[in-house]
Parts: sequence; C-alpha cells; structure tokens
Amino acid sequence: MSISMFDILGPITVGPSSSHTAGAVRLGLACRTILGEEVKKAKITFYGSFADTYRGHGTDKAVIGGLLGFNTDNVKIRESLQLAQFRGMQYGFFTGEEGRYHPNTLAIEASGKNTTISLRGASIGGGQIRIQELNGFPMEAACLMDTLLVVNKDSPGVLANIAITLNVAGYNIANLRLARTKREGDVITVIESDARVDEATIKNLMGVQDVLRVISMPKF
Repeated sequence: MSISMFDILGPITVGPSSSHTAGAVRLGLACRTILGEEVKKAKITFYGSFADTYRGHGTDKAVIGGLLGFNTDNVKIRESLQLAQFRGMQYGFFTGEEGRYHPNTLAIEASGKNTTISLRGASIGGGQIRIQELNGFPMEAACLMDTLLVVNKDSPGVLANIAITLNVAGYNIANLRLARTKREGDVITVIESDARVDEATIKNLMGVQDVLRVISMPKF
C-alpha cells in the first residue's frame, strides 16, 4: 500500500484548515458536479464543529467556493461570498444538531436552472471527504478515484448489464457499492474505476434498461 505525502498533509489549499476549509471546498465542488449545472440557490447547514467555527475557519467561504466550481488551491475562495452574489447565487447558512453525524458535517440543498439536489457529507481530515447521503439515499463516495453515480431501478440484471457495459469498453471496476431506501425502488450504484469513463461509454450506460441517470465525478 502506497501513501502519498498529500494523504498526510492534505491538498494544496488557501487555508486555514485542511478539515474546515479544504474539505468544505471539496464537498461544495462535489455538490456542483452532481448537480451538473451552475448553482443558482444553496442552503448550507453546518453540524458539530463546523457549526461552532464555520465563520472563523472560513468554512462558509470554502463551501461557496466549491459551489462556484473552485478547487482547494484557488485564491478566489477568499472572495467567494462576494463572487457568488455577483453571479446571482442566493445562499444561506444555518446550523443544526445531530449527534450521530461526524463532527465536521454539512448538508447542502442546491438548485440550478433545471435540477435540485440535496447532499450531506463530512470532512474527515487532511482535506478528505465522504459524501454520505444524496437525495435521501445513504451512500459513500470519497472522490479520490474517478467515480460514476448510476441511478437505476432495483430490478434483476441491471447491475450485471452495467458491469458488462464497462467491461466491454475496457474499464476496470475498483470498487462498487449500492444504496437503496427500499426494495424494488430506485438505487444509487457508486462505481469507482481506475480511469475516467468516456462520454461514449456513459451514453451506453444510459441505454441500459432501467438505468435512469449517470453522473460522472472525476477525482479531485
């Protein structure tokens, strides 16, 4: 097992904290990526230590910076609140209490022109994150590998056909996890691959029976 220097130090970031700033940027960026369009409106709720220190540690600026599409090393994060207002993004910050959540947890309700999503995730240290809930589905995605989020019906053969489609295109599945709220309902299949899946293969996945949506999340 190899360990990168950045696993210990965290990513390059404008600071001041890998957990409270860099992780929050990445959670915001993940939300924007999943939404698939410019964020027009966002409600951000902080929990635990995020709720206690989000202003002092710049967590508010960080998550908005991520929602604007900035990565952790973008110095524009320092002015992200003003930039968001200039771009017409409406946003609000709130705090909540939930003892079951990781101390560095935030929830985002984000809307674009065509889509609305809700996401909950945690910053677990060193700039690393875990997306833990998407649109009410419990799930886990770390965004450390190229990832596909496949929304599909919970019906026989769908998972096999997804795997076959990726195999035919030459992609290796590194990890695969399923999340569902009830039997025979909708499922989120989280697939981590060794390489970014190209648009043609994503189009083929969309053609698989009972696949509803495919979201590509490049590692960042």
